[in-house]
Amino acid sequence: MAGEEPDRRTAAPISSVALIVGVTGITGISLADALRHPSAPGGPWTVYGAARRQPPEWFPVSALHEFIKLDALDSAATLRSLSPISSRVTHLFWVALAPNYADPASANAAMLSNVLGALAGGPSSRLSHVALQTGTMQYLSPLSGGRMRPSATAPFTEDSPRGDTPIFYHALEDILKSHSPRLTWTVHRPSIIFGASPRSGFNAILTLAAYALICRREGGKLVYPGNEYTWRHPCCDASDSELLAEQHIWAAAADPAAGNEAFNCTNGDVFAWRSVWEVVAEEFRVGYVAPGEKGSDRIPFDWVAKMKEKASVWDVIVEEEGLLRTTLEEIAHFGNLHVITNLEFEMVSSMRKSREFGFDRHVDTVASVKKWIGRLRDMNVIPKS
Repeated sequence: MAGEEPDRRTAAPISSVALIVGVTGITGISLADALRHPSAPGGPWTVYGAARRQPPEWFPVSALHEFIKLDALDSAATLRSLSPISSRVTHLFWVALAPNYADPASANAAMLSNVLGALAGGPSSRLSHVALQTGTMQYLSPLSGGRMRPSATAPFTEDSPRGDTPIFYHALEDILKSHSPRLTWTVHRPSIIFGASPRSGFNAILTLAAYALICRREGGKLVYPGNEYTWRHPCCDASDSELLAEQHIWAAAADPAAGNEAFNCTNGDVFAWRSVWEVVAEEFRVGYVAPGEKGSDRIPFDWVAKMKEKASVWDVIVEEEGLLRTTLEEIAHFGNLHVITNLEFEMVSSMRKSREFGFDRHVDTVASVKKWIGRLRDMNVIPKS
């Protein structure tokens, strides 16, 4: 009828069509932005994005052809939600994570299986490639108390054997391999991801920003919650989410030889946490206390629990600064920060394989920290100064 909104799902071009599941997350938002760029390999792209909840105020909906609210744990609901585009999607970018479940392997595997069933199960399916994001936990084995130990020797390489303890990454990779040769796939293994989304399993930059702002608000210093080893020793690497998005697209569309391969994806340098801590302290105009310095004993044994109790302080900061409405619980992940600043081993991945296949981009990690703090300010998630 005249004046009605056209159905964009039937009006879109039929070249490269991407579905990003987990589009509002830390990598999803960078993927949506990168795919719409005119120079993106395999383009021009039509980009659909899906997530469990409606997109928040800060999300650039204009980057998508359409947003789809998706409960991927419900197979029938997944089929209903994706059936209008199931004959169009050529590339699936999986950057999703199941909500907290007692059995994360089963939950995450069910989500991926349900989406693949909806997209690849019919005779009219055009799905040809799946890019799966997992992470450095591929090379680590979980211990009690949230601790970890390496199951491979650093720098970690993609052919390292799986650890003794099964993790949900293994289940997801096995699902992809079961679809060969009908589909090609790539697995992308980032380290600590630096990006802008407040909807993330762990946004390190936003957690650090919230910690610094709370310290500043209370007139305290940014006391390092980690050990001497991580403070002084270049033992960690990180993954800029824009770099990670570029690798996803490169492997999916630019180089056929990359099909059915796993790739680490890190910035290409290593850092000691001192270098990151100094940048954060400078950006938020707050002093800091290093391990062993006077005041370092102020970190309580139950630091993570104490920081979670600062929710009301964060609420005041949001109100007084006129920030987008967020809660400390959803944006800050102090438990994760405590774990990675108390490592006693090198958590570093090799980028040799990626470079040999032709993806040789790199990012300066300290510059990445500054960039994403600036981006969070532009989004009005944290104060401008």
